[in-house]
Amino acid sequence: MTESKKVGVILQTLSTLFPETYSFLKHSNSFELLIAVILSAQCTDERVNEVTKSLFKKYKTIKDYAYSDVHDLERLIFSTGFYKAKANYIKNSAYTILKKYNGVVPNNMNDLLTLPGVARKTANVVLYQAFGKNEGIAVDTHVKRLSLKLGLTTSHDPKKIEKDLMRQIPKEQWGDFSWRLIAYGRKFCPAKKHDHQNCPLEKVLN
Repeated sequence: MTESKKVGVILQTLSTLFPETYSFLKHSNSFELLIAVILSAQCTDERVNEVTKSLFKKYKTIKDYAYSDVHDLERLIFSTGFYKAKANYIKNSAYTILKKYNGVVPNNMNDLLTLPGVARKTANVVLYQAFGKNEGIAVDTHVKRLSLKLGLTTSHDPKKIEKDLMRQIPKEQWGDFSWRLIAYGRKFCPAKKHDHQNCPLEKVLN
């Protein structure tokens, strides 16, 4: 099977399995999404959604976060892990957005990457889910693992994996592809030991 045909089969199978895409992380605006993605590092989406329920009730605006007590933020997000770093990222990102971007979350890659704690994965998620922009492909642990397994990359470096995927996947599908591959990993092909031969993509590719 040629590379282009294989990619076509993967994309078609994923879109059939998951015709609708949506945000795994609950939020009501672009800044809440940014916070949720920062909190999701090394943490489950379920836990993040549980934590942000009370966090978003207490802090309503970007200004609230920018001038918040960092120790209070730490207390509220403690269960997501790496809470000290994440609290600082959230507070300092809010301050940067307030002072540098007039209180508006940037809608382009270069500006988002100036925010504390924001790397390409976070920026890609925010750009696609909040602004409908495909500027890259978010590479999380599922995307990394499955891209290697499916032969879409030979690299373990997220930046190189993203470049490999961007070369093969049509740009208009970048955001949906990342979401669907994550959903596929969770539902059909988790990292824990299982029968790979019964994974839907294995059946159509072999």
